[in-house]
Amino acid sequence: MMIETASNTSTLTARLRERIRREGPLTFYDWMKAALYDPEDGYYCRIDHNKWGREGDYRTSPERSSLFAATFARYFARLYEDLARPAKWTIVEAGAGDGRFASGVLQTLQKCFPDVFAATYYVIDEISSQSRSLARERLKPYADRVEVKKLTNAKIDRGVVFSNELFDAFPVHRVTIHDGQLQEFYVTVGGNGNFEWLLGAPSPGSSPRLLAYFEDCGIELGEGQVAEVSLEIAEWFSRVAGNMRAGYVVTVDYGAAAEDLHSPARARVGTLRGFRRHEFVDDLLASPGEQDLTTTVNWSFVEAIGARLGFEAMESERQDVFLLAAGLLEQMTVESQQCEGEAERLRISTAARDMILPDGMASHFQVLVQKKTS
Repeated sequence: MMIETASNTSTLTARLRERIRREGPLTFYDWMKAALYDPEDGYYCRIDHNKWGREGDYRTSPERSSLFAATFARYFARLYEDLARPAKWTIVEAGAGDGRFASGVLQTLQKCFPDVFAATYYVIDEISSQSRSLARERLKPYADRVEVKKLTNAKIDRGVVFSNELFDAFPVHRVTIHDGQLQEFYVTVGGNGNFEWLLGAPSPGSSPRLLAYFEDCGIELGEGQVAEVSLEIAEWFSRVAGNMRAGYVVTVDYGAAAEDLHSPARARVGTLRGFRRHEFVDDLLASPGEQDLTTTVNWSFVEAIGARLGFEAMESERQDVFLLAAGLLEQMTVESQQCEGEAERLRISTAARDMILPDGMASHFQVLVQKKTS
């Protein structure tokens, strides 16, 4: 059943067209994975496209203000105390980008929490080679305690795994109910060369897990309702659990509980969306590799997977509320006292205000803290 079309031209588009013609329709999961993470032309791996900042497609909290990383550094220092002040501990940042957050954390620990800084080993896990290079350059002052490597290679005796806007960028399976049956969205190529949506039976490799997902969440989709399922969250958590003896997983993202995310009354079309130059894109299948694709995180699923692997949910809070409790205003005072001029102090206070305004950016994000004990 064909239901939508899209037009586009690019190197990745040509390769995806050829792959579909050779192998048959791709699950949207496979298509999205290529669009975002193809080693050469995927959105997050390209070296010729500016993704961040005002001239890019989006801005993250670490880019908006140094207070974000500094406040989390204060929170990490508290977690260090909770872990009985180990002689050595590890902070792993998954999806670390260009190292901006890591630099802010390490600077704050060095200035304000020297005992924690002395014990800290920091791991940068980042898929983009360009971002890894930028992170290495930015973090040269801390080269003795920073390493760039994959999470799967990071052994954590005690420590923290932190991520900011990571889960929302995981490739997802897109499904719906058609004639009372669970159907999966595929991407195919039409006669005019455009990408088109195609509905079919769930792919053999994903079918049992998709059914288990909705059963575990206690969700029954309505006829025609669309939903996205991020099975990679479970795989990611399994890797963390296998590498961590004791510690915390601190996740910052935008999400909702399962009953809200998949509500037949309020969420008929799912949450898949694309961004380019800070604006929504209408054509989600156009320009693979040239626009960001994202979905809303199912916090109920994240907590359930964590619990299954030995992680207890300790805190779940809106980001602005969390930052206030973690000491954002105290950190603002510290940084303001170190400013050389009024303009710099105004910049810091404005950034703090933007991060805690009731309708500001931070109010749309949540922070989930899960703890694993040995």
